Amino acid sequence: MRGLYAIVDVGVLSGTGLEPLTFAKAILSARPAALQLRAKDLSARESLALLRALAPMCRAMHVPLVANDRPDLAALAGCDLVHLGQEDVPVELARRIAPGLGIGISTHTPAQLARALEAQPAYVAYGPVYPTTSKANPDPVVGLSALAEAARAAAVAHIPLVAIGGIDFSNAHEVASSADAAAVIRGLVAGVHDLRQAADRARLLHEALGGHACVGGAA
Repeated sequence: MRGLYAIVDVGVLSGTGLEPLTFAKAILSARPAALQLRAKDLSARESLALLRALAPMCRAMHVPLVANDRPDLAALAGCDLVHLGQEDVPVELARRIAPGLGIGISTHTPAQLARALEAQPAYVAYGPVYPTTSKANPDPVVGLSALAEAARAAAVAHIPLVAIGGIDFSNAHEVASSADAAAVIRGLVAGVHDLRQAADRARLLHEALGGHACVGGAA
């Protein structure tokens, strides 16, 4: 996993004129490291429908699809991974619900990171690196030095580290020096008015974060 971990946040997209599936298609043209659907305000049925629509799109571009919070929906939709926060179902339960499903875990302190690494997930996320508005009650900012320490611990465990929190094009290069990948939500949307701009933004972010973007989805 290297580069842009793109998050399609239905709540952030609302009111922008950008529809989640067409926006996701534009983002996928950059071949990001992963694409996650974040749909906190949708029902399980609505989230499942979006995940099922995204699954073949992601497979066609060879991009892992990640469901947020719900291992059951991830399994039903044929996702590659599920992302779990500290208040979501435990990793052990998620593995019983969906054996073989890859799991990513959000962490915000060294202790949480250590516990997550012991579980041998597909990746760990660490942050927020910068102030973020994507959560109503965000955890304290950890900063770049703590991110670098987390990256060293993850490297020892041979588990990719995804930086989270307030990441956009202005700080992508400094984050890339420590993290394998970086999750971006608002940085994919801010100032973007059409799908071409969305595709260009995703490509530039992916490259800034150390990935190898593909123009127009070409290999």
